Amino acid sequence: MTAATHSTLFPQVPDSADAVLDGLDPEQREVALALGGPVCVLAGAGTGKTRAITHRIAYGVRAGILQPTTVLAVTFTNRAAGEMRGRLRQLGATGVQARTFHSAALRQLQYFWPKAVGGELPRLVERKVQLVAEAAARCGIRLDRNELRDATSEIEWAKVTQTVPADYPAAVAKTQRDAPRDPAELSQIYAMYEQLKRDRSVIDFEDVLLLTVGILQDRHDIAEHVRRQYQHFVVDEYQDVSPLQQRLLDLWLGDRDDLCVVGDAGQTIYSFTGATPDHLLNFRTRHPNATVVKLVRDYRSTPQVVSLANGLLGQARGKAAEHRLELVSQRAKGPEPVYTEYTDEPAEAEGTARRIRDLIAAGVPAGEIAVLYRVNSQSEVYEQALADAGVPYQLRGAERFFDRPEVREAGVALRGAARAGGNDSLLDAADDLPSEVRAVFSTKGWTSKPPAGSGAVRDRWESLAALVRLAEDFEQAKPGATLSDLVAELDERAAAQHAPTVQGVTLASLHSAKGLEWDAAFLVGLTEGMMPIAYAKTDEQVEEERRLLYVGVTRARFHLSLSWAVSRSPGGRAGRRPTRFLNGLRPGSPAAGMRAGAGGGGGIDRGSGTGTGRDGAARAAGKTRRGPVRCRVCGRTLTEAGEMKLMRCEDCPSDMDEALYERLREWRADRAKEISQPAYCVFTDKTMMAIAEAVPGSEGELVVIPGVGNRKLTRFGADVLAICAGRTVDAGLAEGHGDM
Repeated sequence: MTAATHSTLFPQVPDSADAVLDGLDPEQREVALALGGPVCVLAGAGTGKTRAITHRIAYGVRAGILQPTTVLAVTFTNRAAGEMRGRLRQLGATGVQARTFHSAALRQLQYFWPKAVGGELPRLVERKVQLVAEAAARCGIRLDRNELRDATSEIEWAKVTQTVPADYPAAVAKTQRDAPRDPAELSQIYAMYEQLKRDRSVIDFEDVLLLTVGILQDRHDIAEHVRRQYQHFVVDEYQDVSPLQQRLLDLWLGDRDDLCVVGDAGQTIYSFTGATPDHLLNFRTRHPNATVVKLVRDYRSTPQVVSLANGLLGQARGKAAEHRLELVSQRAKGPEPVYTEYTDEPAEAEGTARRIRDLIAAGVPAGEIAVLYRVNSQSEVYEQALADAGVPYQLRGAERFFDRPEVREAGVALRGAARAGGNDSLLDAADDLPSEVRAVFSTKGWTSKPPAGSGAVRDRWESLAALVRLAEDFEQAKPGATLSDLVAELDERAAAQHAPTVQGVTLASLHSAKGLEWDAAFLVGLTEGMMPIAYAKTDEQVEEERRLLYVGVTRARFHLSLSWAVSRSPGGRAGRRPTRFLNGLRPGSPAAGMRAGAGGGGGIDRGSGTGTGRDGAARAAGKTRRGPVRCRVCGRTLTEAGEMKLMRCEDCPSDMDEALYERLREWRADRAKEISQPAYCVFTDKTMMAIAEAVPGSEGELVVIPGVGNRKLTRFGADVLAICAGRTVDAGLAEGHGDM
C-alpha cells in the first residue's frame, strides 16, 4: 500500500519489522531507517509525515533497536497525539508515549512535585478568563467579552515567550506585536493575574511548562531521572515550537542528540501564540551532523491543487520562504480550482451551499467537504445557507468525540448489552453486530432517520450514527465479531482518542483546519482585509497570512473552490478586491505585486451573475437593491446575516402578523413531510418571520425577502402568496412546483 492509499480502518498488524517498511516511498523509508543521531524531516503538506515518523518508531521498536517505554513522541494537539497512538497500535508498537507538550509536562510535574516542592500540586485552573476578568477589575480596567479574550491571549503569549509582567511592554515593542490595548495596562493586568493565582494556590496551562522547566533546571537528580526514562524523542510540527517548549525539550535531552524533528516552515501559522520556525530553520546550525530528509511527494492533492499551492509559496518572501518545499503531486489529474466572485457575502454563502449540495448529489460524502474561513465570526452566514439548502454540517471546535456525554452513555449501554449476551431480549431480532448496536441505541431514542434541524439534538444523533457506522466497518473487517469485541475496540480507541468520522460538512477557521484534509474544500471570504487580515501590518505578518492560505489550499484532495464577495451586504458598494495572494495565479488576474482591480478577469465565475444569488433574484423581479441594508425600524445599517433576513435589528420591535406566521409554520410542516426533508429546507424560521412581517402580495415582493430567491419562489411561492392573501392551500395545490 502506498501513502496515496487510504488505509482500512482495521488493518492487519505487520508480522515483522521489515513488514513495517512495506509501502513506504524512498524518502519515507529513509526516515524510518534513520534511527540514530539528530534527524530533521522537512515534510510538505500531504507528504505522509505522520506515516513516516510512526513507521520509524514502529520499525525501531519491532527491530529491537528502541525500547518502547523510552520513546516520547510529542505533538501539539490531543487529536494529533491520539492519531499517532492509534497508528502505533496498528503497527504493533504499543508502550510508546505519544503526548502533547503540556500532557507530558503535566504528567512529570504531578509525579515529581511532592519530591521537588512538597505537598500536592496546586489545582489547575480550568478557565483562566474568569481570573483575568477579576484581575482587570482589581486594576480598575473595564474589559468587554472580546477585550477579555484578547487580554487572556496576551498573557498566554507572554508566558510561552518567557516574558514577565514588567518586561511585557518592552517585548511588545521589540517584536512589533500589535497589542490589543495599551501594553502598560496589559502589564498591570498580567501582574495582578499572577498575584491572584499565588494567593489562591492555583496554576494555569502555561505554568505547567514553566514549573516543569524550573524543576528540571534546579534539580539535576530529577532531570537525570527523566533522561533515564526517555532516551529517544520525536517532535512533530516542529515549526510551531515556542521558546518555552524548546527550553523544555532541551532539558529533556540534556547533552544527548537522539532527536527527530518533523516540520514545514511553509506551514508556520501560529506565531501569534509564540510559535516560531527558527528552531526548525536553524536545526542544521545547532546539529551540524544531522540527517536531513525532505518529503515532497504529495499524496493528498491533485496536480491542479498542488500547482496552486506551489504558486502561492513561490511568491513568498522572508527566511521561511527560502526553505520552501516544491511539492510533486502523486495523484491523477483532477478538476481545476474554481474561482468565484459574488456580489455580497450572503450571495457567496448561498452559492457555496448550492455547490456543496451539487457535490453531495454527485456522490461526495458530506463529511468529506469543508468550508474554511479566516475568522470564526464568518461561520454564521454559512450555517444559515447550509441549513437553507438542507445540507448537514458540523462546527469544528466541539469537545473530543469520546468525551461527548452521548458517546459515554452509548459505551455504557453497549457494555451492559455485551455482558447480558444472549439473555438480553432486546437483541433477539438482531442478526448481526450493526443491528445489535442499533437495537441498543434505540433505547436511547436513536432512530435511523436523522432529526430535523441542527443543534444539540442533531449533534447527538450524528455521534451515535458515527458509532453505528464504526460497527458496520468493524464487522466487515472482522466477520463474526461480537458486541464484546466492539466494546474492547471502542475502549482502545477512547484511550487513544482515535475517533470515527461524524458525517456533515465541516465549518472551520483556516487555523483550526491545520492537520486535516477533505475531498473538497471551499475557501471563502478571500478579500483584502480578510486575507491578509487587516491587522497584518509588517512584512512577516503578511507572509504568515500567505502561509495560512497555503494551508487552506493544501487541505483539498480533489475539489478546490476559492471565492470572495465585492461587498459585505446586498446592494452595498462593490469596493472589495480579491486577495493579492492570488494575483498571477487565478485566471485574468494581474501579475503578483500589481494592484488588483475590483472586477477580476476572464476565467472567473461571477457567482451572482447567474440570477440565482440574492441580487440575481432581485434583478429577476426588476428590483435591484442599492446602498447598504438598513433596519426598517431604526435605520441602523445591518451587518449580521440574521438581521438582514429580517430587515431589522434583532431587538427592534416586530410588526409580524402572528396568525400568519403560525399558518406558515403549519404549512411548512406539511410541505417538509411531503418532500421528506427537514422543515428548515423549506424556509428557516427567520425567513418565515420576515415573510410574516412583510406580508408580500406579489412574486416581486416575495423574491427579494432574504432566504427566498428564485429557486424557492418557483417551488413554494404560489403557496406562500396564497397563505399571505388568506386563502387555503390544499395538498393538490402544493404539488407540481418543480424540483428543489
